Amino acid sequence: MSYYLAIIGTTDSPIYECEFGTHKQGGDGTSKFSPEMKELNPFILHSSIDIVEDIQWQTNSMFLKSFDEFHGPGTGSTSTNVNYYISGFLTSGNVKFLMIHDNSVYKNEDSIKQFFMDLNDLYVKTLLNPFYKVNDVISSSVFDLKVKACAKKYL
Repeated sequence: MSYYLAIIGTTDSPIYECEFGTHKQGGDGTSKFSPEMKELNPFILHSSIDIVEDIQWQTNSMFLKSFDEFHGPGTGSTSTNVNYYISGFLTSGNVKFLMIHDNSVYKNEDSIKQFFMDLNDLYVKTLLNPFYKVNDVISSSVFDLKVKACAKKYL
Protein backbone atom coordinates (compact mmCIF):
# COMPACT_ATOMS: atom_id res chain seq x y z
CA MET A 1 0.00 0.00 0.00
CA SER A 2 1.31 3.40 -0.95
CA TYR A 3 0.39 6.86 0.24
CA TYR A 4 1.01 10.34 -1.09
CA LEU A 5 0.38 13.14 1.39
CA ALA A 6 0.27 16.86 0.72
CA ILE A 7 -0.48 19.75 3.03
CA ILE A 8 -2.13 22.50 1.00
CA GLY A 9 -1.94 26.05 2.34
CA THR A 10 -4.64 28.69 2.31
CA THR A 11 -3.43 29.91 -1.09
CA ASP A 12 -3.95 26.41 -2.58
CA SER A 13 -0.24 25.76 -2.93
CA PRO A 14 1.51 22.74 -1.40
CA ILE A 15 3.52 23.52 1.72
CA TYR A 16 4.55 19.92 2.46
CA GLU A 17 4.63 16.74 0.38
CA CYS A 18 5.54 13.22 1.38
CA GLU A 19 5.34 9.77 -0.15
CA PHE A 20 5.49 6.60 1.94
CA GLY A 21 4.31 3.03 2.16
CA THR A 22 2.73 0.91 4.83
CA HIS A 23 4.47 -0.78 7.72
CA LYS A 24 1.51 -3.06 8.37
CA GLN A 25 1.44 -6.65 7.11
CA GLY A 26 5.20 -6.83 6.63
CA GLY A 27 5.56 -3.62 4.62
CA ASP A 28 8.91 -1.84 4.63
CA GLY A 29 7.53 1.71 4.59
CA THR A 30 8.58 2.52 1.04
CA SER A 31 6.15 3.72 -1.57
CA LYS A 32 5.15 1.30 -4.31
CA PHE A 33 3.72 3.86 -6.75
CA SER A 34 4.64 3.29 -10.39
CA PRO A 35 6.77 6.00 -12.05
CA GLU A 36 3.71 7.20 -13.99
CA MET A 37 1.66 7.49 -10.81
CA LYS A 38 4.45 9.37 -9.01
CA GLU A 39 4.23 12.03 -11.71
CA LEU A 40 0.43 12.18 -11.53
CA ASN A 41 0.07 12.40 -7.73
CA PRO A 42 0.51 16.19 -7.37
CA PHE A 43 -1.90 16.85 -10.25
CA ILE A 44 -4.55 14.52 -8.86
CA LEU A 45 -4.42 16.14 -5.43
CA HIS A 46 -4.47 19.64 -6.90
CA SER A 47 -7.54 18.79 -8.95
CA SER A 48 -9.33 17.54 -5.83
CA ILE A 49 -9.00 20.91 -4.06
CA ASP A 50 -12.17 22.17 -5.78
CA ILE A 51 -14.10 19.17 -4.48
CA VAL A 52 -12.81 19.81 -0.95
CA GLU A 53 -13.88 23.43 -1.13
CA ASP A 54 -17.38 22.36 -2.17
CA ILE A 55 -17.64 19.70 0.55
CA GLN A 56 -16.37 21.93 3.36
CA TRP A 57 -19.58 23.98 3.32
CA GLN A 58 -21.80 20.89 3.37
CA THR A 59 -20.37 19.10 6.41
CA ASN A 60 -19.42 19.88 9.99
CA SER A 61 -16.70 17.24 10.03
CA MET A 62 -13.04 18.12 9.64
CA PHE A 63 -12.29 14.64 8.27
CA LEU A 64 -13.36 13.99 4.68
CA LYS A 65 -13.26 10.25 4.12
CA SER A 66 -12.56 9.02 0.59
CA PHE A 67 -14.34 11.90 -1.12
CA ASP A 68 -12.81 11.32 -4.56
CA GLU A 69 -11.63 8.38 -6.64
CA PHE A 70 -9.04 8.05 -9.40
CA HIS A 71 -8.60 5.07 -11.71
CA GLY A 72 -4.88 5.01 -12.43
CA PRO A 73 -1.88 2.87 -13.33
CA GLY A 74 -0.99 -0.06 -11.08
CA THR A 75 1.78 -0.11 -8.54
CA GLY A 76 5.11 -1.79 -9.04
CA SER A 77 5.41 -4.18 -11.96
CA THR A 78 1.68 -4.82 -12.38
CA SER A 79 0.10 -3.45 -15.51
CA THR A 80 -3.48 -3.53 -14.22
CA ASN A 81 -5.25 -0.34 -13.27
CA VAL A 82 -5.93 0.39 -9.62
CA ASN A 83 -8.56 2.53 -7.92
CA TYR A 84 -6.96 5.23 -5.81
CA TYR A 85 -8.94 7.16 -3.24
CA ILE A 86 -8.39 10.66 -1.89
CA SER A 87 -9.07 11.40 1.75
CA GLY A 88 -8.79 14.80 3.36
CA PHE A 89 -8.78 16.78 6.55
CA LEU A 90 -9.59 20.48 6.97
CA THR A 91 -7.90 22.44 9.72
CA SER A 92 -9.61 25.32 11.45
CA GLY A 93 -7.28 27.69 9.58
CA ASN A 94 -8.47 26.38 6.17
CA VAL A 95 -5.30 24.38 5.53
CA LYS A 96 -6.03 21.08 3.80
CA PHE A 97 -4.38 17.71 4.39
CA LEU A 98 -4.92 15.53 1.31
CA MET A 99 -3.79 11.95 0.84
CA ILE A 100 -3.94 9.49 -2.05
CA HIS A 101 -4.20 5.83 -1.09
CA ASP A 102 -5.21 2.64 -2.84
CA ASN A 103 -8.41 0.69 -2.35
CA SER A 104 -6.95 -1.74 0.19
CA VAL A 105 -7.16 1.01 2.83
CA TYR A 106 -10.69 2.02 1.87
CA LYS A 107 -12.25 -0.16 4.56
CA ASN A 108 -10.05 1.22 7.35
CA GLU A 109 -10.93 4.91 7.50
CA ASP A 110 -10.40 5.12 11.28
CA SER A 111 -6.64 4.70 10.96
CA ILE A 112 -6.52 7.46 8.33
CA LYS A 113 -8.60 9.71 10.58
CA GLN A 114 -6.25 9.11 13.54
CA PHE A 115 -3.25 9.80 11.29
CA PHE A 116 -4.78 13.12 10.23
CA MET A 117 -5.54 14.05 13.86
CA ASP A 118 -1.89 13.49 14.83
CA LEU A 119 -0.75 15.34 11.71
CA ASN A 120 -2.94 18.26 12.74
CA ASP A 121 -1.22 18.31 16.15
CA LEU A 122 2.19 18.35 14.44
CA TYR A 123 1.09 21.16 12.14
CA VAL A 124 -0.24 23.26 15.03
CA LYS A 125 3.07 22.81 16.86
CA THR A 126 4.84 24.01 13.72
CA LEU A 127 2.56 27.06 13.59
CA LEU A 128 3.53 27.90 17.16
CA ASN A 129 7.13 28.35 16.04
CA PRO A 130 7.71 32.13 15.87
CA PHE A 131 9.98 31.71 12.83
CA TYR A 132 7.29 29.99 10.76
CA LYS A 133 4.59 31.89 8.89
CA VAL A 134 1.36 30.42 7.53
CA ASN A 135 1.79 29.15 3.94
CA ASP A 136 5.59 28.88 4.24
CA VAL A 137 6.97 25.60 2.94
CA ILE A 138 7.67 23.15 5.77
CA SER A 139 11.20 21.91 5.17
CA SER A 140 12.03 20.71 8.67
CA SER A 141 13.58 17.24 8.76
CA VAL A 142 12.19 16.81 12.29
CA PHE A 143 8.65 17.45 11.00
CA ASP A 144 9.24 14.95 8.19
CA LEU A 145 10.46 12.29 10.63
CA LYS A 146 7.46 12.83 12.91
CA VAL A 147 5.03 12.56 9.98
CA LYS A 148 6.65 9.28 8.95
CA ALA A 149 6.50 8.05 12.55
CA CYS A 150 2.75 8.79 12.61
CA ALA A 151 2.38 6.96 9.31
CA LYS A 152 4.22 3.98 10.75
CA LYS A 153 1.94 4.02 13.78
CA TYR A 154 -1.40 4.24 11.98
CA LEU A 155 -0.92 3.25 8.36
